Amino acid sequence: MNLPEKASFEKIYGETEKCTERFQDLAEKFAKIYKHDHADFFTSPGRTEIIGNHVDHNGGKVIAGSINLDTIGAAAPNGTNVIHITSEGYRDEIVVDLDRISRANYPKGTFALLAGMMEGAKKNGFKTAGFDAYVSTNVIAAAGVSSSASFEMLIMVIIDYFFNDSKMTYTDYAKIGQYAENVYWDKASGMMDQMACAVGGPVLFDFADRNDLKYSKLDFSFGKFGHKLVIVNTGKGHADLSQEYSEIPGEMKAAAKVLGAELLHETTLENLLAHVNEIKDDRAILRAIHFFEETSRVERAADAIGEENYQEFLKLMDESGRSSWELLQNCYCIKDCHEQKIPLVLALTQLFLNKIGGGICRVHGGGFAGVIAAIVPEKEMDNYVEYIAQYVGRDNVYPMDIRAVGAAHIG
Repeated sequence: MNLPEKASFEKIYGETEKCTERFQDLAEKFAKIYKHDHADFFTSPGRTEIIGNHVDHNGGKVIAGSINLDTIGAAAPNGTNVIHITSEGYRDEIVVDLDRISRANYPKGTFALLAGMMEGAKKNGFKTAGFDAYVSTNVIAAAGVSSSASFEMLIMVIIDYFFNDSKMTYTDYAKIGQYAENVYWDKASGMMDQMACAVGGPVLFDFADRNDLKYSKLDFSFGKFGHKLVIVNTGKGHADLSQEYSEIPGEMKAAAKVLGAELLHETTLENLLAHVNEIKDDRAILRAIHFFEETSRVERAADAIGEENYQEFLKLMDESGRSSWELLQNCYCIKDCHEQKIPLVLALTQLFLNKIGGGICRVHGGGFAGVIAAIVPEKEMDNYVEYIAQYVGRDNVYPMDIRAVGAAHIG
């Protein structure tokens, strides 16, 4: 079974040796399980949210980037109407019969997510059919770097390549992934995770029109100004926090309704302030203020990147993190207020940053549990990793980079 050309690996991974071994192992396991003598290969990265926390679902703006952790797959059409996926590390094969798709037949887990995507694809006018796939990932699970969206976008690029002549847009990918999460997982997510995984690279997104999402790639890396991104898993997953996540867009939309709008991007901070006394939910008001201020911060951060004003950029990232903590309030779950892993690891990190006199840290992604992001001067990165590992374990500390390529067919 032929692997993709090494030039393709070099473009995506910046090296060829380790990724060749990884894809060779993938190919061998795929052939052994599914008996195909040919496979196509696919990749879909995880994502880091740089600035723009919890605003996509209300039409806001976000800067996000794909990371150098990804979900990869070897796949081939199987000539049936049944999808078979073996996911490395999971005992049960994922099997979805396209003739039996419903929430009743696929009520939970990855089975439900896959069924929801296939239903979403059909509802959006795209073709689906059966295929076999072997999937492997090094995207951290349940830790705020979008392992689920990485998987979703891998599946989307597979069905796009096999059955839709690669004519689907990234917006199509994201809408279908969102449909699966909203309808089959009851998770009121936006489309930021999916878009960041699909597009690749550092990107400015505008979610005002969900049917025609605007995005532009940015010339940016943390290395440009001598810093490194370190993702730290604080030690608690977020699989049980769907209600907390869903309450954020729900409360923002409830505030927007009082202001005569469906989503907050359709109104203004000034209008919110004029009607504060009409909104009875104080937290909804705070979260709405976060939305308006955060969207403004994203615009200013994009300008700072364009002007190579990285001190201003870091200042805005720091402000964003503080707003997430104080206004958005997604650093811990109030129903279990004695468990505060994110605030604890942020506090420990801030002590280190205060000592070295540089860098920032903030909650990363959805919040309530999971991970933080630390932006650390490169010369201090090893020291920070050693420092924070004593509290969370070395296996939970991930120095990482933004990669240029999103969800893609490799060859």
